[in-house]
This record gives sequence, structure tokens and C-alpha cells, in this order.
Amino acid sequence: QVQLAESGGGLVQAGGSLRLSCAASGCTFSNYAMGWFRQAPGKEREFVAAISWSGGSTYYADSVKGRFTISRDNAKNTVYLQMNSLKPEDTAVYYCAARWGSYTSRSNNYDYWGQGTQVTVSS
Repeated sequence: QVQLAESGGGLVQAGGSLRLSCAASGCTFSNYAMGWFRQAPGKEREFVAAISWSGGSTYYADSVKGRFTISRDNAKNTVYLQMNSLKPEDTAVYYCAARWGSYTSRSNNYDYWGQGTQVTVSS
């Protein structure tokens, strides 16, 4: 059973940075594409970024392109989300997710989810 655990959330001022981590266990991590999603209060969960199993390909939502960077370290079974130039509209619970095979922006295609970590950006 794949288990995912996010960390690194917190409160930051607009324009600041945070780095989220997601540690995986119970799987051969390098077999899985990984994604980050977020959900703000009263809104649906939305795609943020995804990365291929090798780390060689990445994909971003337009709203975070140029500000966020997804990366992974397969030796550490961890995927990261570096978030720069944060805006109040980035406030949400951030989730990492894993799926066997190629990456996608569709949340329904991910098999495993973490519990989420809160990111709050103050203006």
C-alpha cells in the first residue's frame, strides 16, 4: 500500500516562498508519476503540477507556471514543490498524489493521496 505524507506548509506573506515535500513509502517510488493538487475553501480540488516517474518531464497549471517548480528525488522517495512569489490566491490545502504510469493533470487518474498540508498566504 502506497502511503504519502506531505510537509512544509505554513503561513507566509505574499511574495514569499515555501517548499513542500511529499515522502512516499510502501512502493517502488520510481514507478510512479507524481502530482500536486490544491483545494481552497469552498472550491474544487485543482491541479497544480505533475512530474514523470523519471523527473524528466513536468507539467504545470497556468496559474502557477513560472512561480512553482516540481521536482523529485527517487533515491529519497520524495517529491517537492518549490513555491515562489506566493499570492493570497495560492492559499489552500496542498495534496500530493501518485499514479502508476504517465503523469496527468486529472485528479481522478491518481491512485494514492496524502493527507494534505495547509498553505496560507497573507496579503
